[in-house]
This record gives sequence, C-alpha cells and structure tokens, in this order.
Amino acid sequence: MNYNIKDLLKERILIIDGAMGTMIQRHKLEEADYRGARFANWHKDVKGNNDLLSITQPDIIIGIHKQYLDAGADIIETNTFSSTTIAQADYDMQELAYELNVASAKCARIAADEYTAQNPDKPRFVAGAIGPLNKTLSLSPDVNNPGYRAVTFDEVAIAYEEQIKGLVDGGVDVLLVETIFDTLNAKAAIYAIKDFFRKNNLPELPIMISGTITDASGRTLSGQTLEAFYISLIHANPLSIGLNCALGASEMRPHIEELSSIAKCYTSAYPNAGLPNAFGEYDEQPHETAHIIEEWAKEGFVNIVGGCCGTTPDHIKHIAEEVSKFKPRELPVVLD
Repeated sequence: MNYNIKDLLKERILIIDGAMGTMIQRHKLEEADYRGARFANWHKDVKGNNDLLSITQPDIIIGIHKQYLDAGADIIETNTFSSTTIAQADYDMQELAYELNVASAKCARIAADEYTAQNPDKPRFVAGAIGPLNKTLSLSPDVNNPGYRAVTFDEVAIAYEEQIKGLVDGGVDVLLVETIFDTLNAKAAIYAIKDFFRKNNLPELPIMISGTITDASGRTLSGQTLEAFYISLIHANPLSIGLNCALGASEMRPHIEELSSIAKCYTSAYPNAGLPNAFGEYDEQPHETAHIIEEWAKEGFVNIVGGCCGTTPDHIKHIAEEVSKFKPRELPVVLD
C-alpha cells in the first residue's frame, strides 16, 4: 500500500468503524445461517459464533464493512474478536482459528481495497482485531481458590500467535489488541506479535492498543488505573493507545482526557452508544454520540475515534462529520 497510516494521523482525525455484533443482529440469523452447508451437521450449536460467519456468510460480513466505509470509516476491524483456539473452544472449533482469521481479514481487505480504488485520496485500512479472550491470566474463576488460573501465559501467547499469523496472511495493515480488561492477557498478545514477526523475519505491523475501563472507579477489571495501564503497555511502542467498550462517551470522557495528557503516542476512543438499558440494548442516538465525541476533538484529546457496542453506520457517519472540523491531537515533544 502506498499510503502510510502514520502520515494520515498527522493530517486528520481518523475514523474507525462501529459495532460488528450490532450489525449482525440486524440480519436476524438462525442456527442454519451460521452453520451454512459446510457445518450443517456440526455436533454443537454455533449460533452466536459471529466470527464463523466470515466463512459461512462472507457476503454479510463484507456488506457490513462496506456500510461502515460508506459512513466514512478510514479503518475497519476484522470480524475476529473471538478467533482464537481458546475462545473457539466453546464451539469445539479450535482447529478453525487460523482459517477464521484469514477469512475475516480477506473479507475486510476486499471491502477496503474496493473503496480505496474508488477514492485513492482516501485510503482505507484493515485492523486485525485481537480480542481479550474469555479466560483471564490475572483473575481466578474460582472464588474459593484465588491462586487458580484457567489458562497459562504460554497458552495465551500460543493462541494469539496463531491468530496473528492468520491476520497477517489475510492481509491486515495494523494489529489491534482491543477491549483489554486484563493487562496480562494484552502482554501475552504483544509478546505473541513481537515473537511472530521476529521468528518469521518480517517487518512488524503497527500495533494499536485499546483498553476497557469497566466502571466509575476508572480502573480495568484487573485493577489497574488508566495511568498504570498505559505505563504497563507503552513498551510495545504502539501506534496508538486508547479506550473502547464498557462505557458510553459521556462516562468515558474524563478517562480520554487523562489519557491524552499522558500518552506519548496517538490516542484512540470508540465508546458504546451510551449505557445499555434494562433489556441490554443501546438507546443513544447517532447525533448524541457524535456531539460528545465532537467535544473531545475540539479539546484536542483524540487521533482516532469510532464506536463500539450499539453503534451503527449512522453513528459513524455523524461522528465522522463532526470531528472533520478539527485538527488531530498533536503528539507531545519527547526529549531524548
């Protein structure tokens, strides 16, 4: 690719896409839709395994990517939030992990390349989404045995490395370690990224890191403050570090402001569409979310913005329009 995402980040605030799950839900897919012909006789229910749709319903996934690109997204995320052997064990589909990542990366690549070809002055990038896993290295799943762990660091790193290989082979531009609630899991992902490129003698792709502040305490689920989270991961020399999920934009604002004041790299933020209602649904309208994020841009807090749970192409369209008026956050001068 002739365009460098680092150069564009100096010029303007970039837009990352919104929720994949929210858009998949709109299709009201049933068990048979998830299975497709290939997995028609699979021995476990697979409805809800959204990542599998990149294999069984690629047109749906490509279509969702295109809706976000139409809305103004510069960066689209692969449909790989749970594409690891560890997460796919819920469906006995561990052996599909590599294939899922390749297929999802190719779906996003097809869409991004089509839009870049249509408008070469607005290149589109694919971020390989690396989710937090459904097992944690810092916390015990057994309240009676706080020292117990359901998984080891090496097991997590091996699972992530297989995912990274699939994403790279599928053609992603950046790797996005996202929705981090346990920093030790993220460290395993970063170790796996560095190890993969080193072992294969390949140039390292840029890394984006995005954590999750889970409540009003301003801490991650594993107990770190935002500053501690940042200090723990900045050694990876990421392209950006930021926050996503758990909070709506209003609740996320003070944390984004704090992060912008300490981060030596670019900052990102993609909040939920408000907080969920009693039915677990999100009611915040696109213009409401965009108005809040517009203020972040005006204050110079952000370099990359978008949406997480509950957000749609309409949310992304409004966000893109509002932040386009403002210059991106400038990186602080770092003295040697």
